[in-house]
Amino acid sequence: MFIKVEGNQFLKANKPYNFIGTNFWYGAHLAAKQSGDRVRLLKELDTLQVHGITNLRIMAGSEGANHLPYSIPIAMQPECGVYNNDILEGLDFLLVEMQKRNMHAVVCLSNFWYWSGGLSQYLSWVTGENIPYPNDTDNWEKYMRFTAKFYTNNEAISAYLNHVKTIIMRVNSINNKPYFEDSTIMSWELANEPYAIQNQVEYLKWIENASVFIKKLAPNQLVTIGGEGNTPFPWFTNNNSLTDYCLGCLDYITIHIWIQNWEWYNPNKHDKTYKNALKKAENYINEHLAIANTLNKPVVLEEFGVSRDNAGYTKQTSVNNRDMYFKDIFNLLLESVKNNSNFVGCNFWAWGGFGNVNTPGTVSNNQMEFIGDPAHEPQGWYSVFESDTSTLQLIKHYNEALSKQNKSIL
Repeated sequence: MFIKVEGNQFLKANKPYNFIGTNFWYGAHLAAKQSGDRVRLLKELDTLQVHGITNLRIMAGSEGANHLPYSIPIAMQPECGVYNNDILEGLDFLLVEMQKRNMHAVVCLSNFWYWSGGLSQYLSWVTGENIPYPNDTDNWEKYMRFTAKFYTNNEAISAYLNHVKTIIMRVNSINNKPYFEDSTIMSWELANEPYAIQNQVEYLKWIENASVFIKKLAPNQLVTIGGEGNTPFPWFTNNNSLTDYCLGCLDYITIHIWIQNWEWYNPNKHDKTYKNALKKAENYINEHLAIANTLNKPVVLEEFGVSRDNAGYTKQTSVNNRDMYFKDIFNLLLESVKNNSNFVGCNFWAWGGFGNVNTPGTVSNNQMEFIGDPAHEPQGWYSVFESDTSTLQLIKHYNEALSKQNKSIL
């Protein structure tokens, strides 16, 4: 059964669908027969299922030559319009195995950030310009302004839309089901965390054109942007959820919260900074719930996370403060569900599962590590591993509580 939206709620088979899921962005790459590890992939899905996780946010796009710095080592689209069938068949395999476990996918079609190629790679392909990696330049603003030029380049947008069509119209090589007919896919996201920056008019035009394009191809599946929301610095990003999500073909609002990246929280000063950081996170959620009430749409907090205790990066480092943060967020979600409010689901960042932290605290720079932290970020930073038993028990407990609450509504 396809997930539907009715008012400010998700429904599955006419019953409420609420969830605590995860980001499993590397799932298709892990599921690739040649370059991945299908034995591990199955173990990961079984572990997630045991803990009540039914919703996985995954990437269905990685662009650029293989072994680019700070990126996924083997790309789905190594050249513009040219695909690696091993990765595509990995995506097929992932979706089939998710379906067996009654899971649903939020499928992100591109990325504002370079760790999977994304919009900057499309722009680089058509213009010949080099991507100014901020890991090399330490200039994030330069990178963001470069990537935002994507919205003004019709050739780059056309290449992106060709990819969107390729994925949505793909016929699964295992079950022969077109993706647009597969109810395992809950929704399509335009991109991960797109910022408007200096090109707000063109950005909004891109949102409208791309979302209408996807709805025509996949009318039974949901569509959303995949963004952070208003962001803490809207004067720079020019993101505004009220205007960004007002289109009828956008079914729900996504937000991301990064209390550490946004310098609200210092893991080395937990006692001094956590309470205020949590309050800011709660205010950010409420800010977007007010917008969602105006638009009558659900809200999903699809990225949130925090480092291990005292900013540790090894799997052996404790996660007491992370568990505290997760519990507080889960309580906000559970309270919303009890009140039939429009905060309906969340996906923590990110699932590391049975992976290994090979370069703790430093970027992996294109190593095939397959954990939650992308190659351009310190490895072991935000990943939740299978060995983090206290966190997994917390997730299981709250998923059970959500299930019980949904049953009481019926």
